[in-house]
Order: sequence, then C-alpha cells, then structure tokens
Amino acid sequence: MPRFRFLPAIDSRGYHLLLGAVAILLLGPLGGIAAAYMNFSLGFFVGGQVLAGILGSVVTFGYGPDGKHGANYIQTMAASVASMAAMGVLIQAMVWLGLTAPSSAQLITHFLCVGMFGVGLGMLSTPLVVDRMRLTFPSGLAVANILRALTDARLLRRSVAALGSGMGLGGGITLLVEKGFLGILGAIQFSASTFGAGIIVGARIGVPAIVVGAIGLALTPWLREQGLLGANDPWRKVGFLIALGTILGAAIVDISLILREALRRVRADAAPAEETEAWKKVDMRRLVAWVAFWGLAVIGSSTLLLGVPLGYSAFAVALAFVLVVVNGISLGISDSNPISSAFVVGVTLMAFAGLTDPLVGLIAGSVLLITTSVGGDMQQDRSTGWRLGTNRVIQFRYQVIGIAGGAVLAVFITQLFLAAYPVLSVDAFLHPEQKAANWQSAMTYKFVGVLRGLTSSDTTALKLMALGLGIGLATEVIRKWLKAHAAYQAWTQRSAGTRAAEFVIDTVIVPSPYASSFGGFVEWYTSLWLGLGGIFSSVWNWAARRVRRRAASEADVPEDMSGMSLIGGGLIAGEALAFLGLGIVGLTGLLR
Repeated sequence: MPRFRFLPAIDSRGYHLLLGAVAILLLGPLGGIAAAYMNFSLGFFVGGQVLAGILGSVVTFGYGPDGKHGANYIQTMAASVASMAAMGVLIQAMVWLGLTAPSSAQLITHFLCVGMFGVGLGMLSTPLVVDRMRLTFPSGLAVANILRALTDARLLRRSVAALGSGMGLGGGITLLVEKGFLGILGAIQFSASTFGAGIIVGARIGVPAIVVGAIGLALTPWLREQGLLGANDPWRKVGFLIALGTILGAAIVDISLILREALRRVRADAAPAEETEAWKKVDMRRLVAWVAFWGLAVIGSSTLLLGVPLGYSAFAVALAFVLVVVNGISLGISDSNPISSAFVVGVTLMAFAGLTDPLVGLIAGSVLLITTSVGGDMQQDRSTGWRLGTNRVIQFRYQVIGIAGGAVLAVFITQLFLAAYPVLSVDAFLHPEQKAANWQSAMTYKFVGVLRGLTSSDTTALKLMALGLGIGLATEVIRKWLKAHAAYQAWTQRSAGTRAAEFVIDTVIVPSPYASSFGGFVEWYTSLWLGLGGIFSSVWNWAARRVRRRAASEADVPEDMSGMSLIGGGLIAGEALAFLGLGIVGLTGLLR
C-alpha cells in the first residue's frame, strides 16, 4: 500500500499513467532544454539520468522504499527524452554546411527509427557490460544512490548531508564559473560533474586518464611539427582516434574470452546456468526481433526518405553493433560516452570507402551518434536497475516511450533555439569572428570539420585507429596474464611496497585501456579533474579506514552507497541542475 493513500497503487494503470505523465510532459522537456543548451553552448551534455532521478524521487517519495522503482522508471523515460533532444546538433550542422534539410516529418521519422534501434542494442548488450563485466557506470551508481536515499527515510537521514553538500557545491560552483565570477576555475576548466565522476570511480580509473592526458600534452608540439595537428589544435583531435582503437582492442580480448568460455561450457555439457531473477528476465527472441525490425527501419528511413545509398546505411547499422558495446564500456568505466567520436569514426570509414556527399555522411553518421547515445543511456539505466532490482522489461517500455517523445522534441527544440539565437546558425569555420563566446557548439564544429574533409584521400585517421587497436590488444593481454599469474598476485600482497608497486603497474605502466582512453577523448584539464577526483576519494577512503571512521550503524547500508559516492553523485546532480536553470533562463531571453 502507498504511504500516502491518495496515490494510485503500485503497478496499477493509474500508477504508470502518473509516472509517464510526469516524465514525458515535465521532466523530459526540462532535461531536453538543459541538454540542448549544453550541446549548443559547450558541445557536450550531461546525461539527464541524475537530474531526472532527483526530481522523479520527489514524485514517488510517498510510496516509501518501493518508490525507488517508480522513480527509476521516471528517470529512464525523462532521460531518454533529454538525450534525444541533444541530437539537434545534427540539424545545426546541416545549417552550417548550407544543406537543404529534410522536412520535420522526415527528420522525426529518422530519429525515431534510429532511437528505437539504439534502445534494442543497449538492451542486447546489457548482459555483457552490466551483468558480466559489472562496470561501475558512475552516473548510474549516482542515480541508484539518490533514489535509495530519497525514497527511504532511514537512508535519507544518513545521506541527506553528503548528497545535499555535493549538490550545493556542484550547482553553486558551476553557476559561478559560467557567469565568470570564478575566473581561475574557469581558466582551468573545472567541471563539478567530471570531478564527481572521478570521486565515484576512484584512483585506479582516474590516474590512467591523467597519464594519457599528460602524454598527449607532451606530444602536442611534436604532433604539430609533423602536421598531424594545426597550430591551435588540441591533442584530442588525434587522441580520440587512438583511444577508440584501444577500447576496441581491449574489447576484442574480453569478448573473445567470453565467447571461448561459453563454447567450452557448451562442449562440456555444463550444468544449467543459475536461474535468473524475475526482475532481470528478458525474452531474447523478442529482443532480437526488435533489433532486426528497427535496424531494417533505419536502413529504410535513411535510404527511402533521406536518399542515403543502401550500402552506407547498412554499414552504419552494422558498425552500430560494435560501437554501442565499445562506447558502453567507456561509459561504464569513466562516465564518458564518446558519441561524437563514434560519428567521426563512422564517417571516416565511409569516406575511405568512397563517400563524398556531406549530407549522406551526416545522415549515415547520425545513426552512430544516436545509437551510441541512446544505447549508452539504456546500459546506464540497466546498471541503475541492477542495483535496485527494477524490472527490466518495464524499464525498457518506459525508455521506448521516452525515445518517441524525444524524437519529436529534438526537431522542434532545435528550431526554437535557432530562431531565438541566430548566432547558432553562423558557420564557425567560415566566420569565426561572428561566433559568440558563450555558444561554442564544439560538437557541431567537429561534425562539420570531418564532413568538409570527405574528399580527402588521407588515411591518417585509419592508421591512428590501427595504432590504438594494437595498443589496446597488447595491453589487455598483458593485464589478463598478470591477473591469472599466481606468483605475481602473491607478490602484490607481500608488503606495502609491493602493493604500491602494483598500483603503479596497474595505473601507469599497463593501465586499463578502458580507463586510459578517457585521456584521449577529452581536453587535458578534463582528464586532470577526473583523475584528481579519483585520487581524492581513494585517499579519503584510505584515511577513513585507517582511523576506523566507518560507524556500526552503516553496516546495513548498501556497500556502494558510501559518503564519497554520495558526494560525487551530488556534484554531478548539482551541475545538471545548474545547466537546467541556465537553459531555461537563456531560452526565455532573460540573459540577452
């Protein structure tokens, strides 16, 4: 029974109508405004999961501890709407390139088909990245902690100080930096959400990001001398290609081992697998049929409605299967989903195969951009549900509805932004002097840059990806060998010195490709803040263990709901709330 009797019963029709209405009519559009504002302003956006989780838990608080599932459904739908709204940068890229954009109906249809395909791919890869690899998904962990804290009075009393402090700091610092009041933090590109993500993942993830970021910073002058970078280009212009390759190489090793183990079990006629919990069960036949249907729909919409040649459409759909897994692993490790890199890699490979039409490249590349974004959201939502025990099938349905609403919002909210801010239509490549400082549109800039280079025969990008692939393969093989080597494992526990040496080996000498790749995807300061957040939380937790600060009253609290993880989640949430406010105020013209 609900704690508040006026609320509809859990799992009743009224219950799902209430949750759906709040998500699709209120929280989804709010998150969409924030995501679109960030993408147009900065060129990246904070996922809507944390923000929607906080606001959704307010609606379901009256249900008591069981309200966490309802809040999870709300954040799943609302975040899907928000992530689709951020895809409007594709329309902005068409404007910059001077292309004749398809009609709104055609764009909505295409976005819908690709989004539904991405949902299926995300669910299809969940058993690998969530159940088997058990990746952290920092924002997913933050959402789970927030929902458990805000819907359970016992946890709320313990958690409100840590969570509230993190949110206050994250929101306050973000607003001050954005308005120019903290020039020092602005100059070193401080990000509350990045620091918070580092707090959640810890030093073993954060340090490799610093190491690769520092290597890139040191190599930048040499890369400019070699002509691989322009005079003002950052390291990540080539780093992201190497980073994608390293993730792909490591993923090849891991997936090969999983397939080998599955084959060995089949040949050995192993005992039946443990029974899956009811909330985790998914009809795989229906899921495969869903993916096949919407994959064909993507090919149909891009080919028949938008004029993309069949070969490029089919190639984009096939590549999406790979990149949703690769990007999902990156998201699960470092909270970074390199969706724009997926777009660039896809278009680069198509250009190598003969693509020269920018509009065809944009539409085909949009398949990879949207599927990796939506698929990553699905995986992250499943990681939250895995911690809470939320029904996966119901959560899948909520995300499907969110994608449908987001496909419509993506087109119309972009048209609204372009009309309200004419500067967003200015091509920053041709007219950099007209670009307003607060509208960087970095993601659009990257898309337009690669699309303008379609006629180039340069194979440098493929060579860089191949280099990364080799590094990732070699590194992951060495790491797997060390993990299985009994003598090495015994040595690491011999003394404090050997434990410290093992940390250096694990984070500096042969770091996880999934963790180190973050340093290739982002600017140096972003890598630095993620790493510093990880170092801060690891040192804090080490010190807390040394002085035995963990109270006996915390023994029944979920293990992943430590004070540090709550503060980290609060920082992520605070930044999301700050950008929501900036987006709403900016759209209403109060800052003009």
